[in-house]
Amino acid sequence: MKVATWNVNSIRTRQEQVIGWLKNNPTVDVLCLQETKVVDKDFPKTPFEELNYHLYISGQKAYNGVAIFSRKPMEEINIGFAPIVGNDLAADFDAQKRVISGTIDNIRIVNLYVPNGSAIGSDKYEYKLKWFQVLRAYLAKLLERSPSDLCVCGDFNVALEDKDIYNPKGKEKHVMASPAEREALKDVLTIGLKDVFRKFNPEGGHYSWWDYRHSGFAKNRGWRIDHHYLTPELFDRALSCQIDLEPRKLERPSDHTPVIVEF
Repeated sequence: MKVATWNVNSIRTRQEQVIGWLKNNPTVDVLCLQETKVVDKDFPKTPFEELNYHLYISGQKAYNGVAIFSRKPMEEINIGFAPIVGNDLAADFDAQKRVISGTIDNIRIVNLYVPNGSAIGSDKYEYKLKWFQVLRAYLAKLLERSPSDLCVCGDFNVALEDKDIYNPKGKEKHVMASPAEREALKDVLTIGLKDVFRKFNPEGGHYSWWDYRHSGFAKNRGWRIDHHYLTPELFDRALSCQIDLEPRKLERPSDHTPVIVEF
């Protein structure tokens, strides 16, 4: 099975690019998208259904939004935190459409769009840190409820290690690399999740996001913030994990590019 994650930064803007990528990668079984930026009724479903994908979507106007495309029908689709952790803990975190999951072949795919955080010390930054706390509870509850393996993927908006950044100097003062954000993500991973990309690519120099400004991609000034985290048995079964740079080379691309794991 191949599972890909891709922050497309607007599915309607990048629709033809996603269609082209799926046609060029017909062995992808599940594609998880983030930042679809469209309400459900306006999501361009038909072109992807014509490629024989089943679509599961959760969107909002102009911001956020997540979707899963699957070759096979998925089971136990959950949208948001509340179905798993309850309304009290989920509070208002489900107002932003950032979480969707489903099960296929005894693997629960969890697709996430983690808040960016804006700036260290801001209200959005504090929201991000609290969001990670709810995420940890959510994933822990999924592990309790289901014997399925977990593949937790998406745009995490955190570079976990210095080698995930082209130039880490001073990045401890930068959102997406601050100590508090890294610790928050590490705490999530303590429930038993491993970074499968590092199983196959232990060295630095691999990135999944490049700023549109200052020729970020042309100069390879990137960050690795799009991840696949797996439970131990699934991690052991993983055959590869790679970043596909080709979509980032297109005209008017997303600032992110796909990351694909195979097991």
